[in-house]
Amino acid sequence: MEHKIIVVGIGPGSKEYMIPAAIKAIEQAEALVGSNRAMEQYGKKEGQNQFIIHAELNRAMVFIRSQLAERDVVVMVSGDPGYYSLLDAIQQIFEDEVKIEIIPGLSSMQVAFAKLGLPWHDAELISMHGRKAPGERMVYQPGKILGFLTDKKNNSKTIPAMLRKMGWPARTMVGICNRLSYPDEKIIITTIGEAAKLETVYLNCVLVVKS
Repeated sequence: MEHKIIVVGIGPGSKEYMIPAAIKAIEQAEALVGSNRAMEQYGKKEGQNQFIIHAELNRAMVFIRSQLAERDVVVMVSGDPGYYSLLDAIQQIFEDEVKIEIIPGLSSMQVAFAKLGLPWHDAELISMHGRKAPGERMVYQPGKILGFLTDKKNNSKTIPAMLRKMGWPARTMVGICNRLSYPDEKIIITTIGEAAKLETVYLNCVLVVKS
Protein backbone atom coordinates (compact mmCIF):
# COMPACT_ATOMS: atom_id res chain seq x y z
CA MET A 1 0.00 0.00 0.00
CA GLU A 2 1.12 3.55 -0.71
CA HIS A 3 -0.07 4.94 2.61
CA LYS A 4 1.16 4.08 6.10
CA ILE A 5 0.03 3.63 9.69
CA ILE A 6 1.58 6.01 12.22
CA VAL A 7 1.34 4.74 15.79
CA VAL A 8 1.74 7.68 18.15
CA GLY A 9 2.46 7.53 21.87
CA ILE A 10 0.46 10.23 23.64
CA GLY A 11 2.15 9.80 27.00
CA PRO A 12 0.48 9.47 30.40
CA GLY A 13 -2.25 12.04 29.80
CA SER A 14 -1.22 15.69 29.78
CA LYS A 15 -0.20 17.27 26.46
CA GLU A 16 2.82 18.73 28.26
CA TYR A 17 4.26 15.22 28.40
CA MET A 18 3.96 14.59 24.64
CA ILE A 19 6.85 15.03 22.25
CA PRO A 20 6.42 17.62 19.42
CA ALA A 21 6.53 14.94 16.69
CA ALA A 22 3.51 13.22 18.25
CA ILE A 23 1.52 16.45 18.45
CA LYS A 24 2.38 17.32 14.83
CA ALA A 25 1.32 13.87 13.53
CA ILE A 26 -2.04 14.08 15.31
CA GLU A 27 -2.72 17.65 14.17
CA GLN A 28 -1.97 16.78 10.54
CA ALA A 29 -3.85 13.46 10.53
CA GLU A 30 -6.65 13.00 8.00
CA ALA A 31 -7.65 9.72 9.67
CA LEU A 32 -7.32 9.39 13.45
CA VAL A 33 -7.89 6.38 15.71
CA GLY A 34 -7.82 6.33 19.51
CA SER A 35 -9.62 5.81 22.77
CA ASN A 36 -12.52 8.03 23.77
CA ARG A 37 -10.27 9.93 26.18
CA ALA A 38 -7.58 10.46 23.53
CA MET A 39 -10.12 11.59 20.94
CA GLU A 40 -11.71 14.07 23.35
CA GLN A 41 -8.29 15.58 24.03
CA TYR A 42 -6.75 15.59 20.58
CA GLY A 43 -9.37 14.88 17.89
CA LYS A 44 -10.08 18.54 17.10
CA LYS A 45 -9.34 18.81 13.37
CA GLU A 46 -12.36 19.65 11.23
CA GLY A 47 -13.16 17.10 8.54
CA GLN A 48 -10.90 14.47 10.11
CA ASN A 49 -12.07 10.86 9.74
CA GLN A 50 -12.14 9.49 13.27
CA PHE A 51 -12.67 6.12 14.92
CA ILE A 52 -13.04 5.66 18.68
CA ILE A 53 -11.70 2.34 19.95
CA HIS A 54 -13.98 0.35 22.21
CA ALA A 55 -13.73 -3.29 23.30
CA GLU A 56 -13.92 -4.80 19.81
CA LEU A 57 -10.56 -4.20 18.16
CA ASN A 58 -11.64 -5.86 14.91
CA ARG A 59 -13.80 -2.86 14.05
CA ALA A 60 -10.82 -0.55 14.51
CA MET A 61 -8.73 -2.70 12.17
CA VAL A 62 -11.50 -2.62 9.53
CA PHE A 63 -11.59 1.19 9.77
CA ILE A 64 -7.81 1.45 9.45
CA ARG A 65 -7.81 -0.76 6.35
CA SER A 66 -10.63 1.23 4.75
CA GLN A 67 -8.73 4.49 5.21
CA LEU A 68 -5.35 3.26 3.99
CA ALA A 69 -6.54 3.20 0.39
CA GLU A 70 -6.60 7.00 0.36
CA ARG A 71 -4.61 8.36 3.30
CA ASP A 72 -2.21 7.70 6.17
CA VAL A 73 -3.82 6.62 9.43
CA VAL A 74 -2.64 7.93 12.81
CA VAL A 75 -3.34 5.65 15.77
CA MET A 76 -3.04 7.18 19.24
CA VAL A 77 -2.00 4.90 22.11
CA SER A 78 -1.49 5.77 25.76
CA GLY A 79 2.06 5.93 27.04
CA ASP A 80 4.63 4.49 24.65
CA PRO A 81 3.62 2.29 21.68
CA GLY A 82 6.31 -0.25 22.52
CA TYR A 83 5.02 -0.93 26.02
CA TYR A 84 1.74 -2.91 26.15
CA SER A 85 -0.20 -1.08 23.47
CA LEU A 86 -2.25 -1.66 20.33
CA LEU A 87 0.99 -1.79 18.33
CA ASP A 88 1.24 -5.59 18.67
CA ALA A 89 -2.19 -6.15 17.12
CA ILE A 90 -1.52 -3.65 14.31
CA GLN A 91 1.77 -5.34 13.43
CA GLN A 92 0.20 -8.81 13.40
CA ILE A 93 -2.44 -7.68 10.89
CA PHE A 94 -0.66 -5.09 8.73
CA GLU A 95 3.09 -5.66 8.99
CA ASP A 96 3.40 -7.51 5.67
CA GLU A 97 1.15 -5.05 3.81
CA VAL A 98 1.98 -1.52 4.86
CA LYS A 99 4.70 0.59 6.42
CA ILE A 100 4.19 1.13 10.16
CA GLU A 101 5.86 4.20 11.62
CA ILE A 102 6.22 4.57 15.40
CA ILE A 103 6.46 7.84 17.32
CA PRO A 104 7.46 7.13 20.92
CA GLY A 105 5.89 8.56 24.03
CA LEU A 106 6.48 8.60 27.75
CA SER A 107 4.94 5.62 29.50
CA SER A 108 3.31 6.14 32.89
CA MET A 109 5.95 3.74 34.22
CA GLN A 110 8.77 6.08 33.17
CA VAL A 111 6.98 9.07 34.65
CA ALA A 112 6.37 7.25 37.95
CA PHE A 113 10.05 6.42 38.38
CA ALA A 114 11.00 10.01 37.53
CA LYS A 115 8.49 11.43 40.03
CA LEU A 116 9.94 9.17 42.73
CA GLY A 117 13.51 10.10 41.79
CA LEU A 118 14.50 6.51 41.01
CA PRO A 119 16.47 5.03 38.09
CA TRP A 120 14.62 2.21 36.38
CA HIS A 121 17.31 0.45 34.31
CA ASP A 122 17.52 -2.43 36.82
CA ALA A 123 13.82 -2.58 37.70
CA GLU A 124 11.56 -5.53 36.97
CA LEU A 125 8.63 -4.02 35.04
CA ILE A 126 5.37 -5.96 35.30
CA SER A 127 1.97 -5.33 33.77
CA MET A 128 -0.92 -6.72 35.78
CA HIS A 129 -3.41 -4.69 33.77
CA GLY A 130 -5.71 -7.45 32.56
CA ARG A 131 -2.99 -10.02 33.21
CA LYS A 132 -2.21 -12.62 35.87
CA ALA A 133 0.57 -12.18 38.40
CA PRO A 134 3.90 -13.56 37.10
CA GLY A 135 4.87 -15.16 40.41
CA GLU A 136 8.50 -15.95 39.58
CA ARG A 137 9.20 -12.30 38.74
CA MET A 138 7.73 -11.08 42.03
CA VAL A 139 9.90 -13.22 44.33
CA TYR A 140 11.66 -11.16 47.00
CA GLN A 141 15.35 -10.35 46.69
CA PRO A 142 17.24 -7.70 48.67
CA GLY A 143 17.72 -4.58 46.56
CA LYS A 144 15.06 -5.58 44.04
CA ILE A 145 12.88 -2.91 42.42
CA LEU A 146 9.48 -3.62 40.86
CA GLY A 147 7.22 -1.46 38.73
CA PHE A 148 3.57 -2.45 38.25
CA LEU A 149 0.80 -1.38 35.89
CA THR A 150 -2.47 -2.10 37.70
CA ASP A 151 -6.19 -2.61 37.09
CA LYS A 152 -9.41 -3.06 39.08
CA LYS A 153 -8.47 -6.51 40.35
CA ASN A 154 -4.73 -6.00 40.75
CA ASN A 155 -4.50 -2.66 42.48
CA SER A 156 -2.77 -0.55 45.14
CA LYS A 157 -4.13 -2.79 47.88
CA THR A 158 -4.06 -6.30 46.44
CA ILE A 159 -0.56 -6.21 44.93
CA PRO A 160 1.18 -5.20 48.21
CA ALA A 161 -0.78 -7.98 49.94
CA MET A 162 0.51 -10.46 47.33
CA LEU A 163 4.08 -9.30 47.89
CA ARG A 164 3.77 -9.77 51.65
CA LYS A 165 2.72 -13.39 51.06
CA MET A 166 5.77 -13.83 48.83
CA GLY A 167 8.17 -12.83 51.58
CA TRP A 168 8.59 -9.11 51.05
CA PRO A 169 9.17 -7.25 54.36
CA ALA A 170 6.27 -5.09 55.53
CA ARG A 171 8.65 -2.09 55.71
CA THR A 172 9.38 -2.24 51.95
CA MET A 173 8.76 1.12 50.27
CA VAL A 174 5.98 1.47 47.72
CA GLY A 175 5.08 4.55 45.68
CA ILE A 176 1.45 4.69 44.57
CA CYS A 177 1.27 6.95 41.51
CA ASN A 178 -2.24 7.86 40.33
CA ARG A 179 -3.36 10.07 37.39
CA LEU A 180 0.20 11.03 36.55
CA SER A 181 0.65 14.34 34.68
CA TYR A 182 -2.95 15.48 35.36
CA PRO A 183 -3.80 18.43 37.64
CA ASP A 184 -5.19 16.00 40.25
CA GLU A 185 -2.10 13.78 40.18
CA LYS A 186 -1.58 11.93 43.45
CA ILE A 187 1.60 10.23 44.69
CA ILE A 188 1.62 8.37 47.99
CA ILE A 189 4.84 7.00 49.44
CA THR A 190 4.24 4.35 52.08
CA THR A 191 5.16 0.73 52.82
CA ILE A 192 3.64 -2.44 51.39
CA GLY A 193 2.49 -3.32 54.90
CA GLU A 194 0.52 -0.09 55.20
CA ALA A 195 -0.62 -0.06 51.55
CA ALA A 196 -2.36 -3.40 52.07
CA LYS A 197 -4.46 -1.69 54.78
CA LEU A 198 -5.25 1.59 53.00
CA GLU A 199 -8.92 2.52 52.87
CA THR A 200 -8.59 4.27 49.49
CA VAL A 201 -7.80 1.84 46.67
CA TYR A 202 -6.17 3.12 43.46
CA LEU A 203 -7.00 1.06 40.38
CA ASN A 204 -5.34 2.14 37.12
CA CYS A 205 -2.13 3.49 38.57
CA VAL A 206 1.58 2.66 38.76
CA LEU A 207 3.15 1.02 41.80
CA VAL A 208 6.88 1.25 42.34
CA VAL A 209 8.25 -1.11 44.99
CA LYS A 210 11.82 -0.78 46.29
CA SER A 211 13.31 -3.22 48.76
